[in-house]
Amino acid sequence: MNQTDCPSLLAVKHLGVAFQTDQGQVLAVDDVSFELKPGQVLGIAGESGCGKSVTALSLMRLLPKPVSKIKEGEILFKGQNLLDLPIDAMRKIRGKKISMIFQEPMTALNPVHTIGRQIAESYSLHFPGMGTKEKNTASSQMLEKVGIPDARQVMKKYPHQLSGGMRQRVMIGMALACEPDILIADEPTTALDVTVQAQIMDLIFQFRDTIGMAVILITHDLGLIAENCDRVIIMYAGTVAETAKVTTLFRHPFHPYTKGLLQSIPSLAQTAKQPLPTIPGNVPALSEMPAGCRFAKRCERALAQCENHRPRLMSVSSSHFAACHLVHDGEKKIIFNK
Repeated sequence: MNQTDCPSLLAVKHLGVAFQTDQGQVLAVDDVSFELKPGQVLGIAGESGCGKSVTALSLMRLLPKPVSKIKEGEILFKGQNLLDLPIDAMRKIRGKKISMIFQEPMTALNPVHTIGRQIAESYSLHFPGMGTKEKNTASSQMLEKVGIPDARQVMKKYPHQLSGGMRQRVMIGMALACEPDILIADEPTTALDVTVQAQIMDLIFQFRDTIGMAVILITHDLGLIAENCDRVIIMYAGTVAETAKVTTLFRHPFHPYTKGLLQSIPSLAQTAKQPLPTIPGNVPALSEMPAGCRFAKRCERALAQCENHRPRLMSVSSSHFAACHLVHDGEKKIIFNK
């Protein structure tokens, strides 16, 4: 049975996340819907501040309280709405069923505890029957699996004593210790050199192939998406602008924002010193979101209805959807509409 025939492992429906600010309540994520199949690699891309990380933290229910609130929607993991679970039940899912590699390992790791103690904590939380010796052995073996030499010595060290690449490997080891069903990788290669980036991605996909987990890869790097993902979501200003199979999106992008992102990628075909194409204007502030299309003021193809009527995700072709009024309403089926 291929991925398209599998039931969804994760289904996010009409997710809305609000933050309380000095200007009042603002929506950082607005009506976001997507599905994740077992073994699938889903990429979420977009500019900084588009809502990628907020979406990821929502799935883990790790948004800061009390300034944030999930206002609406469902997060269905194997058919169970995670938003309905008491916090103790959610803690049993975090790390064991759904794990996350956080954006900056230096701040995600505890600076006052050794690496060994932090990895062993995963086993203590989810396998309380394990003895100290068993946890230490499992922790050492996990560090070896993620490519850390002399694991026993590394376990005695603190995060500041490791390089950025080594800290990222530790984070991956902690996230994969309990062999989760879903791994959320939030900018897993940020600030790493190209060689280490490739090694980190290889590690993630080795584990994906071994234990069959699904992966959500969150990044602003479209090259990383193109090389590693089955399907991609392009987010803009807290909403889904376009979603498709990765080959379809890169060959036949539909949304003007997606086209602008792809055109801004440097190419060997460009002549020397040729300026890169850019998308004019700026992303609207969360407190000043327009009633219509959020990309309209930056869009060269904006229509009259774009100003006051917000587009919903509509079918461009099979499994390819865009939130754009350029999709012909009479021929395309609106999906995910409330």
